[in-house]
Amino acid sequence: MNTSVKAQFAGLTDRGRKREQNEDHFLIADLNKSMQVHHTSLEVDPHEVLFSGSEGQLYVVADGIGGDAAGERASELAIETMTQYVLNVLPWFFRLHGEPAEDLLEELKHAVTKCEEAIEAEGAAVPGHEGMGTTLTVAYVLWPKLHVVHVGDSRCYLLRGKKLQQISCDHTVAQSLVDQGAMTRGDAEDSQWVHVLWNAVGKGKEKLAPEVYSADLVDGDTILLCTDGLSKEVDDATITKILRTVDDPEQACRGLVDAANESGGSDNTTVIVARYVMS
Repeated sequence: MNTSVKAQFAGLTDRGRKREQNEDHFLIADLNKSMQVHHTSLEVDPHEVLFSGSEGQLYVVADGIGGDAAGERASELAIETMTQYVLNVLPWFFRLHGEPAEDLLEELKHAVTKCEEAIEAEGAAVPGHEGMGTTLTVAYVLWPKLHVVHVGDSRCYLLRGKKLQQISCDHTVAQSLVDQGAMTRGDAEDSQWVHVLWNAVGKGKEKLAPEVYSADLVDGDTILLCTDGLSKEVDDATITKILRTVDDPEQACRGLVDAANESGGSDNTTVIVARYVMS
């Protein structure tokens, strides 16, 4: 019997209770092959655009860094640039079957570099935008493969059954100290370094260091992308409970944002929830 996978997804961003503006942005895109018909003897309307079924999904979250409106612009520009790269440069439609994952991941890393170039160019050209930057976490699903490219401390999680796994690694000074054995995870959570980024897109960082991850998805998996407005307010146990008990991705997003705000809402919160179910 033939089976197919159904992707259900939703996203939500919220200013929170303490910030005057929202510097987060997100994007969810369903990828399709297309063909524009100009002339034909067939019974097709001239200039009609024909689409294939869904060939994959792109999920992006970005948390801007910078004063005034610069942070919001940085996250917006990063997502705009990533979208244009996927549309115009990344040959994803040729990579759906059998292409090496390493090549695709390298192209995604290159896309992040293009995001940084765009942010640095605007930062140099627009007064008040100098030094702006953003986190950037991108999940690219070509079933059953999940590919993630990541910079900063926004996160990508994978929920499988009862287990929630953080796929991405926080690019903070505190996490680096934990990795080096110089600080415990508990101490890191209360440290002044917990939200100091050593790796970001833009912000005058000397060297951009995007990290990449790949995983095989299975029936029933749920992907969560979020900015640190969620992760610093809501513990993994609560996140897991919401994702496991709320089936509808849109309602799950609302539940996660509400939980962040009920815990203080100290920052902007952005979440994307995507579920994959075989039918």
